[in-house]
Amino acid sequence: MIIKEEVTITPFDCQRMLHIYLPDDYETSEKRYPVFYMYDGHNLFSDEDATYGKSWGIKDYFDQHHLDIIVVGMECNHEGNYRLWEYSPYDFVDPYYGEVKGLGKIYMQWVVDELKPYIDQKYRTLADREHTAIGGSSMGGLMSLYTIKRHSDVFSKAACVSPYQYHVHHDLMKEPTLTDSNSRIYISWGAYENRPKSIFARVTRQNLLIANQFSENRAMVYLNEVLKGNHSEAAWEKEVPTFVKFLFEKW
Repeated sequence: MIIKEEVTITPFDCQRMLHIYLPDDYETSEKRYPVFYMYDGHNLFSDEDATYGKSWGIKDYFDQHHLDIIVVGMECNHEGNYRLWEYSPYDFVDPYYGEVKGLGKIYMQWVVDELKPYIDQKYRTLADREHTAIGGSSMGGLMSLYTIKRHSDVFSKAACVSPYQYHVHHDLMKEPTLTDSNSRIYISWGAYENRPKSIFARVTRQNLLIANQFSENRAMVYLNEVLKGNHSEAAWEKEVPTFVKFLFEKW
């Protein structure tokens, strides 16, 4: 079952849609469920809601495999380049997109301080960090890396799918990494995402460096170079079984 509801992002004084997946037995059981918070929530479940007409098919996959997990998808800002602003923790300048003002720290704190307590109050969740995950792709993947770095006290698991670190890698590496031995972090990138090869090599190096940093801080890291992967929802859909199994196999 998919529920859509608008919430207020208080620090930005705006309304935003949540796309929430509830397991099939939610209404007939008294169970409590883990929660997977995901950026770009409009791309997760339905092709008609997805930006480019192709979703990750998460509802179909979760239904088929009877996964007892609540998914809270947070829709992005679709106005101009404001998605980049909200999903970057740092300021940067890109030759194509121009100046980006990093509002990601503010957005992340809203997720931690307001959205999560709201979801825990309204739905039957397992609210502890062991049963709370974060995820996203591209800029949402960057936000997932940043979130698990800054708030491993809240999230124990992160799916960082094709994270966009290109301009901000050094800033991200400087952030404190306070994960522990039951933290699980999935990091992927596609072999066909970046051209020329020098950019692919740079992206690979960035992912390896941050993975090593997490590992040194006792986290379990799954690195996945997707051999024919490109930067698209269709490619990321194929990764769903891999990162879901890695993150949630204990539950």
